[in-house]
Amino acid sequence: MVRVRFAPSPTGFVHVGSLRTALYNFLFARHHGGVNILRVEDTDRTRLVEGAVDNLLRTMEWVGITFDEGPEQGGEYGPYTQSERTDIYRKHANELIKNVKAYPCFCTAERLDEVRKKMQAAGQPPMYDRHCRNLTEEEVEVKMEAGIPHVVRLRVPLGETITFNDLVRGDVSFDSKTIDDQVLLKSDGFPTYHLANVIDDYMMKISHVIRGEEWLSSTPKHVLLYRAFGWENAMPKFAHLPLLLNPDRSKLSKRQGDVAVENFRDKGYLPDALINFVALLGWNPSATEEIYSMDELIAQFDLEKVNKAGAIFGKEKLDWTNAEYIRKKSPDELLVLVKPIATERGFSVSDDYLRKVIHLMQERARSTFDFIDFASYFFKAPTEFDEKSKAKNWTLDAKERMIEILTQFKSLSEWTHNSIEGVIRSYAESKTISAGKLIHPLRLAVSGVGMGPGLFEMLEVIGKEEVCKRIEYALVNLN
Repeated sequence: MVRVRFAPSPTGFVHVGSLRTALYNFLFARHHGGVNILRVEDTDRTRLVEGAVDNLLRTMEWVGITFDEGPEQGGEYGPYTQSERTDIYRKHANELIKNVKAYPCFCTAERLDEVRKKMQAAGQPPMYDRHCRNLTEEEVEVKMEAGIPHVVRLRVPLGETITFNDLVRGDVSFDSKTIDDQVLLKSDGFPTYHLANVIDDYMMKISHVIRGEEWLSSTPKHVLLYRAFGWENAMPKFAHLPLLLNPDRSKLSKRQGDVAVENFRDKGYLPDALINFVALLGWNPSATEEIYSMDELIAQFDLEKVNKAGAIFGKEKLDWTNAEYIRKKSPDELLVLVKPIATERGFSVSDDYLRKVIHLMQERARSTFDFIDFASYFFKAPTEFDEKSKAKNWTLDAKERMIEILTQFKSLSEWTHNSIEGVIRSYAESKTISAGKLIHPLRLAVSGVGMGPGLFEMLEVIGKEEVCKRIEYALVNLN
């Protein structure tokens, strides 16, 4: 059976790279009718952030990624939080020492720093010099009895080539001389990522490890650990996903913009749009299709079609995708999302009024915040006016025409977009001018900006009394 795991560390917000890893594991499991597991890797106690696990769970729920086993669901291979499994790791670390596959290392932090500096000065990669690797049993026993702090290191075999198959990259090889005698158990008794990762994947019967490219160089250490434990036949298949890159092809980082899922949620992006966008970062089942439902992603997901090259995280493409999803939603669906934003901005309007605004703005909005922030003129009269539009459209002639238009508006018995348009076009025809000579200054007077949805529909929604008040204000203040 396909069994995969998403194994984040609770160190803060959920990075979009982590979201893609979680999503690909979820899609792969669902495509094959397998099991998707959440495992919390919290053994690095110095980096833990309070509340991060709960935030992770709520974020996964928001985007629609579900788990079959995990801290909340339970399961026969738990516990699923690594800090609750420390006895298991210590037992296995001692087993490796007993079988001469690992050894205790008593080197101090000062000595390790000195070794690192010497290697760097010699132009060599900073690796442990294996000082404690050949201590005798008697020397180890003396140090242990003296209570000298120690870690446990993997005894990497010398003069070997470690090769494994990656479902994305094919066969990958590493010379063992480039692999450090990695720390497996820290002096505080907590395991490192490498030891806990391999033990948990084995004990939880993980069939496929799908993770980011940054873990590729760690995989030979994991292969060696499977070999050291005698678990070669149970080793999972590996798939390392391409890096996410900024448009300038640098590694995606928060220095260049938003990278946390929570950032995009809080800026009005829809979860299904974000999932659609993230799914196509390094994979696309079609050369022509861009919009997929979750069910369609599940049906078509295939690791063999994941690219090796880094994937560009383009915010313009995300905006386009989000706009496509906004256009697909009904006004009632959008009302649920937009009304809290209006309330937060201090605008108190009826649901019926907000639906009308949503209907007019739906083709233009790229996020749910656009319905309010890019259309604030629906909720409050402008007190400032776009300078470029003012210079172009608010002439003395325009002002005189607005006085006459205002008089005709006040006399209208029926306030609809058709009756409003009738006034504008009839007046333009009577003056032998284009309707644009009226439309542009009128839009500026009522909204304060030079662009927006259809003017006549906009005026109908804002209402006759309010429109007339705004024109009067503009006639006095828009000089």
